[in-house]
Amino acid sequence: MQILIIEDEPRAANQLQNLLTKSTLYYQLLDIIDTVEDAIIWFAKNTAPDLVFMDIQLADGLSFEIFQKVEVEAPIIFTTAFDEYAIQAFKVNSVDYLLKPIQQDELDTALNKFEKSNTSKNIEPLVLKELLASMQTPQKRAGILVKEGSGFVQIKTSELLYVYSQDSITFGITHNRRYIIDETIDKLFATLDTHKFYKINRGQIISKMAIEKIAPYFNHRVKLLVTNPRDQEFIVSRQKTSNFKDWMNN
Repeated sequence: MQILIIEDEPRAANQLQNLLTKSTLYYQLLDIIDTVEDAIIWFAKNTAPDLVFMDIQLADGLSFEIFQKVEVEAPIIFTTAFDEYAIQAFKVNSVDYLLKPIQQDELDTALNKFEKSNTSKNIEPLVLKELLASMQTPQKRAGILVKEGSGFVQIKTSELLYVYSQDSITFGITHNRRYIIDETIDKLFATLDTHKFYKINRGQIISKMAIEKIAPYFNHRVKLLVTNPRDQEFIVSRQKTSNFKDWMNN
């Protein structure tokens, strides 16, 4: 079976490959793609694979945008860090998905379901519209549980300047303090108001209010000067620079 993985997090892509290896499925990995743009090019130039694992949030946008540009004649299993509220549209429309972090038994169940159906099912336009709407609706999370001493306290999302990941730990920075957040970058970002927060690269989320200046950076990227940087550099990835500028203008 030929499989294509569309995933912008190298660690998540590696984990998925390891889980597939432990499954009973014999497969050939065709490619790993990390952007909407590259996925569109791949589908336009190649024969459809037998199965596609597709992350929702890619480096340059939502993977649903792929279907608006090119026809995908392959079964899709979406992988997502979105919470239970956001994935209701998947359940309603019977779209296959796996919630991150993916577990072996859940992957095996999805593969078993695929092997039994073994049919190519394109996403209908109305279903695609509903899925896009469910992902793009800004969430109104007011607070985040953070570690403090041996316990936890809640801080307001409005206090967050930025979030970054280091050594598999997620840190949240306010004007005065650094907190440990017991969530991954992807899962946290999926619950934040995207009018106020932007995931500038795989390991950093920035609040619009924290950005003091935007400066040109090499390889068509931009560098951000922010409030309370704490020895962090903030480089917007090349794939996201154009979308980031649009976000700043809104």
